[in-house]
Amino acid sequence: MHTTSNPILNGTLAIREINGRNGPFKVGTLQTSLGEFAVKDSLLDQYDPGSYEGEFQIERIFQGHYIAGGRSVTEIRAQLANISINDIDAEAPKPIEAEPDPIDIEVKPEPAPSKHEEEATLDDKNPEDDKLFGLLMPLEDTVTLDPSVDRKVLRAQTVRLKELGYEFDAKSQTWKRPSIH
Repeated sequence: MHTTSNPILNGTLAIREINGRNGPFKVGTLQTSLGEFAVKDSLLDQYDPGSYEGEFQIERIFQGHYIAGGRSVTEIRAQLANISINDIDAEAPKPIEAEPDPIDIEVKPEPAPSKHEEEATLDDKNPEDDKLFGLLMPLEDTVTLDPSVDRKVLRAQTVRLKELGYEFDAKSQTWKRPSIH
């Protein structure tokens, strides 16, 4: 039996935000010694725009394409298995071109959960939060989201955690509730 491990490459992941018809979403460009790759993974939706240096475990490299602005764009994409961030550059890269929202490309049967309209706290026993976060409820001071869930769900979880005052720690890939003194 032949097994292969996924390569781990040092590099820089530049994440930018694009406003699409389903709302804002994140895409990235990964610069490594092997070359430059587009990254469309849903886990990017948790990160703020900017440059992240670190180690990136590549699940697979493949050719992808999309149509935008009356033209077809073909790119080499990397699907990431794991990210280990060493350094963060707060300056966000500027958008170069319009891209289609990956949600429009991915085919998933599950509809997005409804967005909770009113401001709330964790003490409100919000049934929408129970539905949105499922097994993660009740939310702890540190929350790790599952990037393998439907992209719309991950985006809704990210928005809700921000509403609840959580902040994303890119190095640990967790959401943390700031201490209240």
